[in-house]
Amino acid sequence: MAALGVAVVGFGWMGRVHAQAYARVPHHFAEVAPVRLVAVADDVPGRAASAARRYGFEQAVDDWRTLVGDPRVQAVSITAPNFLHREMGSAFAAAGQHIWIEKPVGLTADDARAIVGDVQVTVGFNYRNAPAVERARAILAEGGIGRVTHARFRFLSDYAAHPEGALSWRFERARGGNGVLGDLGAHGVDLVRHLLGEIDALVADTAIFIASRPRPVGATAGHERAAGEPGPVENDDYFGSLLRMASGARVTLDCSRVAVGEQNSYGFEIHGTAGALFWDFRRMGELGIASGGSYQDEPVRTVFAGPRDGDFGAFQPGAGIPMGYDDLKVIEAAQFLRSVGDGRAYGATLADAVRAAEALDAMEKSAATGSWVSLPR
Repeated sequence: MAALGVAVVGFGWMGRVHAQAYARVPHHFAEVAPVRLVAVADDVPGRAASAARRYGFEQAVDDWRTLVGDPRVQAVSITAPNFLHREMGSAFAAAGQHIWIEKPVGLTADDARAIVGDVQVTVGFNYRNAPAVERARAILAEGGIGRVTHARFRFLSDYAAHPEGALSWRFERARGGNGVLGDLGAHGVDLVRHLLGEIDALVADTAIFIASRPRPVGATAGHERAAGEPGPVENDDYFGSLLRMASGARVTLDCSRVAVGEQNSYGFEIHGTAGALFWDFRRMGELGIASGGSYQDEPVRTVFAGPRDGDFGAFQPGAGIPMGYDDLKVIEAAQFLRSVGDGRAYGATLADAVRAAEALDAMEKSAATGSWVSLPR
């Protein structure tokens, strides 16, 4: 198979994750075409050049626009900040270059819809790729816990809990959009939809708990502290939402970036008429299942994801051997490359990003009005 020419645009932490995932795909998915790392783009001085030396990109550029329509580049990873997603995605899609883009794909649903072209678009909703989650999805599809009645989903983190955390683009409305809604909420909505289907209507509340942060004096990486002059936080630290599913189930989803004591506490509890499912990202390979038919006093057993669950078998030969976050991105990279090669979508798509963004837009509207908001059919 001929190697696919790939560029990575934006080389912070997620750009590195994408580059590493591309390199690992042949180790786990031999049937997928290999990639050729053609170029890396980043406007922070020296960052692209450093990435090229470390990861083997053929070229480093400061301006991503030089890669639009470049015949050497058939596919692009967009791992730049949210406010750039629309401009970048629209340009590359119009030029016929396939896209692997990180969520939330812009700042609003309109931004996601603006990416139009005859290309494959894979979106970075990686938590759906966990083999235990895929096992849960199969159990739900088979009616293994009866009809789903209600569920709780959570995405709680402390990455912004320190009040001296730098006022980076993430906290600005114009560049970071709706804050924790787009950051963690997009993942939460996608996981809800992946497992339970479409959302019919919702009501939500949002809050900013750390009202100001120090401005950074230079380029920031990750969630560094700063000591500059204070500036206002313009988007939300927290949201809680009640979702009414098209199936009739009720779901609560709450997300926080300032939850002290919570480090990537992501997961769900799904209850049905005949059982329940429990998953915690921090114990990614485990799934709690209650389905013995007792209804009352039903014990919960823990099972380990194994080779028949999702893509686990591409990594490990037997159940109980842990996988990690980066493995989920390798699965995502393979789905993207398979989509390009086969001409049909695998994994999370642009349509999934639009649906997630519509829910997030509805949450903002609900928080502003205090009322229920119906989602587009």
